Amino acid sequence: MMPTPIDDLSLLRAEIAAVAARMIAQDGADYASAKRKAALQVLGERADAANLLPDNAQIEDAVRDYQALFLADTQPARLLALRQAALQVMDALAEFSPYLTGAVLNGTAGEHDDIELQLFADSAKEVQIYLLNRNVTIDISETPHFKGARYDPVETVSFLWHGEGVHAELYEKHDLRGALKPRADGRPQRADAATVRSMMTPPISPQDPT
Repeated sequence: MMPTPIDDLSLLRAEIAAVAARMIAQDGADYASAKRKAALQVLGERADAANLLPDNAQIEDAVRDYQALFLADTQPARLLALRQAALQVMDALAEFSPYLTGAVLNGTAGEHDDIELQLFADSAKEVQIYLLNRNVTIDISETPHFKGARYDPVETVSFLWHGEGVHAELYEKHDLRGALKPRADGRPQRADAATVRSMMTPPISPQDPT
């Protein structure tokens, strides 16, 4: 049977996803730049054809496949260490309703990944003051709002927590409404400490926030 154009398109997307996954797993590239570079490598001058590109969910699956094939002896331990550290910092920041997101949540975190959190407070200053009062050195930047481009970017504090990098996006409390909906593929977009703890084997006990 001759391959159809749809089959060809699926193969192209899978090839781009596989190349992007290698860049993400090996080099720590972000999804957007990895997809762009992978498309250029596979498609050449057709790289701007958006209909040929895999979506992030397909790339995420390709990252899992790559890790299973080439990093099975190291990635699970690295993921466990990151989730343990994430729980510690989430317990310490419990008053700001912390939620874990990103690669540490979805299980694809590797040696290049940091912990990504979303905090919900009356004001960003509360979180900044809380960390500074505990002698935590912070860097402040901006991150696009998870609800989309029509919302203003949010402040993000970055700091080290027991040697692990943490990036905490600072949202207002009302932003939490509707934030717990799963992604279109049914996977969670964010998880609170109790949910993250339930993912651990053996279970991790809550830490003293002080």
